[in-house]
Amino acid sequence: MKRLILTCSIAMAMLGTVRIAEGRAGAAQGDRERMEADVRRQLAPLIGAFDNVTFNIDADRTVTLFGQVREPNLKKHIEEDAGKVEGVQGVKSQIEVLPLSPADDALRIKLYRAIYGQEGLQRYSVQMNPPIHIIVKNGAVALDGIVANKLEYTQVNVAASGVPGVFSVKNNLRVERES
Repeated sequence: MKRLILTCSIAMAMLGTVRIAEGRAGAAQGDRERMEADVRRQLAPLIGAFDNVTFNIDADRTVTLFGQVREPNLKKHIEEDAGKVEGVQGVKSQIEVLPLSPADDALRIKLYRAIYGQEGLQRYSVQMNPPIHIIVKNGAVALDGIVANKLEYTQVNVAASGVPGVFSVKNNLRVERES
């Protein structure tokens, strides 16, 4: 009888430990999701159509920033603002500042007009943070972000490829839904 009581007590203690660990894991996941939403909300107003910044939050609550921006001051502000989010323990930056180039600036404007002037894509241009990011470096174009469907993906690719002065187009756009 003592053995049965001891076995039941050990089993109950182990079950309690497992439930506590599950609760902590769930809370940690919820905390991480909150931090991701807060970082996204903090950075969104800073990032325009000609910049592309993504991030990852490590288990130690360090935010690692990736991408490209046109201006060194923007990189600095993004790094500072990411560090202001509650719970963030540190910021690592792998953001590239694109070279200053009047030719690239002219291409950016032409690409913006060619892409966001397409039938059906104008609705994206009025968003605070347009979902299609146009990155130009020495005449090479990278398109990052998200579009609603495969037709828009193709429209953006054709529009960007048709702009005079573009050397190459790398289309990294994600399609929200296949149709």
